Amino acid sequence: MALIVLAGGIGWYVHAAGSAQAEAAGSGTSTDASGEGILLGLAKSAVSEHRLVAPAGSNAYEFYLSLLQLDPKNAVARDDLNTLFTQACNDVEQAINARDVDEAQRELSLLRDYDSNNYKLALLGSKLSAQRMVMMREHEAQAAAIQARTESATL
Repeated sequence: MALIVLAGGIGWYVHAAGSAQAEAAGSGTSTDASGEGILLGLAKSAVSEHRLVAPAGSNAYEFYLSLLQLDPKNAVARDDLNTLFTQACNDVEQAINARDVDEAQRELSLLRDYDSNNYKLALLGSKLSAQRMVMMREHEAQAAAIQARTESATL
């Protein structure tokens, strides 16, 4: 009796799985397996994990921008990029404040790919330049102090 139930269960499973595969293959509108569906899933996952602009190669902005290359009129990607823009700008500002200027530059460039004329990006660009200048002056002061110590030690 158990063998009959097991055989029936296996038969039902095979039939259900086959029907699902046939429906997916027959549906030309299914985007789950398409490049667009995959990118959208990756982007949504990155958003839920708070990876808006970092790390490089695995963040929501890169996934959404790639999706827009495949489908420039994709409303979901455009809406999500717009919704996430302010938080992404905050992430760039945090990188600048943390003195991670190379990462901040990469993130800023990514946001400029989305909206190159946004005033917030111009402000962040100015802040990044100012941070680079501050860091350069600090390095120059450190170099001068080292040189002064070296010269006084040789006298």
